[in-house]
Amino acid sequence: MSMFKYILKRLGLLVVTFIISSTISFVMIRLLIPETGPMLGSQAMLEAVRREALGYNKPIMSQLWTYARNIVTNWDFGTSWNINYMTPVTEIISTRLPSTIILNVYSIVLSIPLGILLGIWAAIKKNKPTDHIISTSVMIFISVPSFVFAFFMQYTLAFRLGIFPVMASSLFDAGGSWFSWTMTRSLILPVLALSFGSIAGFARSTRAELTEALTSDYMLLARSKGLTRASAISRHAMRNAMVPILPGIVATFLGVLGGSLIIETIFGVNGIGPLFLRAFTTLDYDVFIGVSMFYFAIGLVTAIVVDLSYGFIDPRIRMGER
Repeated sequence: MSMFKYILKRLGLLVVTFIISSTISFVMIRLLIPETGPMLGSQAMLEAVRREALGYNKPIMSQLWTYARNIVTNWDFGTSWNINYMTPVTEIISTRLPSTIILNVYSIVLSIPLGILLGIWAAIKKNKPTDHIISTSVMIFISVPSFVFAFFMQYTLAFRLGIFPVMASSLFDAGGSWFSWTMTRSLILPVLALSFGSIAGFARSTRAELTEALTSDYMLLARSKGLTRASAISRHAMRNAMVPILPGIVATFLGVLGGSLIIETIFGVNGIGPLFLRAFTTLDYDVFIGVSMFYFAIGLVTAIVVDLSYGFIDPRIRMGER
């Protein structure tokens, strides 16, 4: 019962936090909308009609009420005026989501198993050359920003050697298939750039947790009962080491929708990241607010699912208990 109350409490806090964050974002963006500058004749008239139709001339709280009412009653997050003229914000975001999801799914499929395997290998070979090589590589990949690797690979492997395309292919160029060889080949470099940090993070976490588990008392007890080292590691050490790591895997999967703003922009992936930047640079206010709310929702849902996953992964952990 306490777990159920805890879930309800967290969901309530999630909704409240989302409303507050979205309200602040809406108010700040709407306050930045400039007044009509000096214009001539019909241009000034059209701009005045446009501002009146969009409600920019009304008080800010009146604009907020209208915006919230449209979302609740019609699922209307506004309309784009600069990126795709008169196109609903929800339609623009939904058309950009597949590119972001495909890119991040490829990254997850590569980074999670590879990172965990490297961490296990480093822990088993602790204080040996293999461990030092993996630990040094992990430190480098965590310290250096992903966009540095992106530019380096784009220049060397794509521009200089011509092994991969410089930019990601569009769906039209890939023959209309997200899983064609043309599309997959063009996404190899952005996937690698996006994966280096995740691989290093999972390797570091796995090594730390597994190293601690290998030196614990229950491992000594398991070995004294006659279990082989491999059996003791697989049956006892790995199970305990994965408890703090699995929530990170859950967060990685949920973060698929969030995408990578910088990597997508560098390689020209037509995803959520470039949309966010373009909405900002073109002053497409409704699109900018809509994408901001989308990011808020992904972050909040990820946080609550990760918290709840601890209790499901390890029955000894009970969320909401005193």
